[in-house]
Amino acid sequence: MPFDLFLEIADRVGVFVFALSGGIAAVRRDMDIFGVVVLAFLPAVGGGTLRDLILDVPVFWLEDNLSLLLAGLGGITAFFLHKTIEDFKPLRWADAAGLAVFAATGAAKAAELGHSFAIVIVMGVMTATVGGIVRDIVAGRENLLMKEEIYATAALLGSTVFAGLYFTGFNDRICLIACIVSAFALRGCAIIFPLSLPKARQ
Repeated sequence: MPFDLFLEIADRVGVFVFALSGGIAAVRRDMDIFGVVVLAFLPAVGGGTLRDLILDVPVFWLEDNLSLLLAGLGGITAFFLHKTIEDFKPLRWADAAGLAVFAATGAAKAAELGHSFAIVIVMGVMTATVGGIVRDIVAGRENLLMKEEIYATAALLGSTVFAGLYFTGFNDRICLIACIVSAFALRGCAIIFPLSLPKARQ
């Protein structure tokens, strides 16, 4: 399979899985089907939307209507099949894959536009996490940046790896693969083991 096709498919899967997470959060808050679908859109396209607005480029879903369709489908699926989905353990791994891919695509977009090392990292993390943060705020949940479990840190690692390799002169494909693998690996370790960042001693 060509890598570009793999990345596109992975990105689509990420949109759908993140939409499921938003839909599930809405169901847990006892929202109606409209609220579920609306909340599904936030993690699915929220990070990429903010990224594109900041980078002053056309918002990606204006030209990529399939992302909107998948986000809506994710919300509807969560509404009708939430009990089955919540018992589906591999969903956490699919979410980890979506996080890694979103970090890679966000970092790559900033790099292609000629932005600096720091901006490339910020855009990678933003694409992967902002939608989830907005989802949690709207759903009245503790947002993912406040949790001990490693999540946003995985996106930070992946984006930093991408930027480091990109500005060293490595091929774009290598940068993307390294970003996805490193972010997914760290998030995967956090799923398997009780990993968390150190906290200040009281």
